[in-house]
Amino acid sequence: MEAKVFNSFRDLIFEKTGIHLTEQKVALVSARVGKRMRALGIGDYSDYYQYVMAEKSGQEMVELVNAISTNVTHFFRESRHFDFMGESLRKWTESGIKQVRIWCAASSSGEEPYSLAITALENLPRDAKINIIASDISTKVLQMAKFGVYKDSDVQGISAPMLKRYFQKGVGRAQDLFRVKSELRDLISFRQVNLATPPYAVESPLDLIFCRNVMIYFNQDLRKRLVRTFSDMLRPGGYLVVGMAESLSGIHDKLKSVEPSVYIKLP
Repeated sequence: MEAKVFNSFRDLIFEKTGIHLTEQKVALVSARVGKRMRALGIGDYSDYYQYVMAEKSGQEMVELVNAISTNVTHFFRESRHFDFMGESLRKWTESGIKQVRIWCAASSSGEEPYSLAITALENLPRDAKINIIASDISTKVLQMAKFGVYKDSDVQGISAPMLKRYFQKGVGRAQDLFRVKSELRDLISFRQVNLATPPYAVESPLDLIFCRNVMIYFNQDLRKRLVRTFSDMLRPGGYLVVGMAESLSGIHDKLKSVEPSVYIKLP
């Protein structure tokens, strides 16, 4: 891919998603765009760019975003966050709170929101009202998340009792597959959200926002805007959880660090 064409794709992706692609991502963009080009029978990167720009419905832009978006996840990834969430939920219950609203802002293929749902059910009383909003920019991974079917290798990090309690094992040719039970699926509403373009179709105030390993792809201005928006959407005493490799140092005012990558909204 020529530098001029790469820059065109980079500017377009940034404009539409806020994702900042450095020059080191040329190979990644070439490979992922190339798959979409082969599906369409287009042989030149510049021709494909022109096709995206000319396509009236906007569906090809969606396909491009689906191709570029990085979706690396697994159940209970960075497990300390879920331990912290469980502790917080138990404390909230002891204080009389019986309703919890959680936003998983980058749900990918569903492992994270389902991990949140399991943690909520394991740490809240049965009469608690649990509402989890799971969003992503990619329509492709949202469909996978809604379907809620995972391979045996995907659920290795889940204990045997939890796996039996919350997943239905396939039979016959599907014996290596596990489907999330309706008890979990009913707690979650999935929707497409582009974090680069607030306001979001997410009701507030929220008790907990998980936005992990996303802001590393954004520039500093977008990170600041995003954190301010998250802060406004949280109730006082609510938490924002970011990735272990991410830091809000210097870009937050109403949020205080309570442990690495976990921030509480101040009164």
